[in-house]
Formats: sequence, structure tokens, C-alpha cells
Amino acid sequence: MKKTLKLLVVGLCIGMMSTVAFAKGKVGLVISTLNNPFFVDLKEGAQDEAKKLDMELIVLDSQNDPAKELSNVEDLIVRGVDVILINPTDSDAVYRAVKNANRSKVPVVTLDRGANRGKVVTHIASDNAAGGKMAGEFILKKLGKGAKIVELEGIPGTTAARDRGKGFNEVAKGNLDVVGRQAADFDRTKGLNVMENMIQAQPKIDGVFAHNDEMALGALKAIGNNKNILVVGFDATADAVKSVEKGGLAATVAQQPKLIGSQGVETANRIMKGEKTPKFIPVELKLITK
Repeated sequence: MKKTLKLLVVGLCIGMMSTVAFAKGKVGLVISTLNNPFFVDLKEGAQDEAKKLDMELIVLDSQNDPAKELSNVEDLIVRGVDVILINPTDSDAVYRAVKNANRSKVPVVTLDRGANRGKVVTHIASDNAAGGKMAGEFILKKLGKGAKIVELEGIPGTTAARDRGKGFNEVAKGNLDVVGRQAADFDRTKGLNVMENMIQAQPKIDGVFAHNDEMALGALKAIGNNKNILVVGFDATADAVKSVEKGGLAATVAQQPKLIGSQGVETANRIMKGEKTPKFIPVELKLITK
């Protein structure tokens, strides 16, 4: 009887130790929109890593609305998450959400787009400025000095739009003639509409640099088969890569959204373990061409 009792106590102790050792963390992931293949890939990368680490991951869609984003973060705080991963709808507007998390002492990690204010433990993203520069250098090499280019910008206020434009324009200055520049909000339909207006407004366009593939694909549809205009996108989504292979888009700058998502969860895990993480974790870029 004593031996049985002793074995039972030992078994319970081991069970309790196992529970402690393998206790799951709870992480919240707030995504700007899931109506974009890039962010769907980011979410899937995060989910795969969370499954691998036996971690609970709560994913919320902000639908490109800063108010919804704030509500999502407040919801995650109430639900007691250990870390919040956030892909901001807007790098300025996200401040209120980050501030709420800071006040509640929930660590924040930003993905792809940064936050201009508030305390963020780590930012994980591609070097968007380097990617914009890569696109500009490709266009310059293909079309030559003085080529007339349209720049389709992303959502104003996002670090992705700002940095991609900055890198591109560093190359364009004194080398390319940017005849039109307008925001199309990272959206395919808006990219199509803006490009249609650009074609009507500009007598000659040699090339287009779009801050993401969705706008680039929209621009390509607006151009159709009638004009010989080189189009370069950014993100290397599945649709964009297929378009490059078929001779539609000339190139796309390849980010690795799944890796950004998985690195986010991995970083959250390190934070929960009390480890120090870098302020910025860069994710490698490359240019996809035919």
C-alpha cells in the first residue's frame, strides 16, 4: 500500500513537472488585412510555427481599419495573451493599440510594417528600402536613363510604402523620369483604376514600379496587350510569380511572408522565456525575374 501510494505521488509530481515544462504560451496575431495573399502567407507561417512549438495562437483581422485594429488589441489583452504580434494597418495610427499593450505590460512585436511610436520589443521585416532600390536598379538596367516611370504607392503612412518608395527614388533621382506618382493603397482594383488614369494622363510611359504585387497586377490588367510597358512589383506572391513566369510582370521583389510570420512566433517564444531579442530582425530579399 505504501509502495503504491509512493508511486502515485511520484507519478503526480512528474505529471505536474511535465505540465510546467510543456505549458503553452498564448500569442495574439493582429493582421492588417486577410484580403491580401501576402498577409495570408504571413498568417500561415505564424500558424505553422505555433503548431511546432505547441503554442496557442489567436489570429484577428483588422480589415485595414485602425479602429478595428485597436479593438482587436484590446480583445487580446482581455484574453490574457503573453505577447502581441501586430502587422499595423498604419504606422502612425497603430500607436494607440501599442500604447494600450504597453500600459498592460504585454510585449509587442511588429511584423512587416513598423510602429512610428510606442514601445516595440522587436520589429521583423524585410529591408523595404533595399527592395525598392533593387526594383529601381532593375528598371534602370532594363529601360536605361531617362525612362518615363509611374510609381504606384502603397497605403500612405505605412513604413512599407515609405521605405519602398524611398529606396526606389534613391535610384530614380537623376536617372529615371517619374512622370506619375499616386497611392493605390496596396489594392489590385485601385492599382487598375489608378493605372488607367495614368495611361490617359501621360502620353508616354515606359515602366511601372508598384509598391506591392496586387497593385502591379492591377496595373498590368489596365495596360493590357496594347502597350509595351515594363511592370515591377514587390512581395513575390504566388499570382505575381506566375505572372513573371508567363512574361506578364517583368519582376517582383521577393519577400518571405511565411518566414516573417514564423519568425514572429519564434521571437514571441523567446520573449516568454525571458530571452533578449534584437530590435530589428531582417528577412532576406531577392529579385524574381523570368
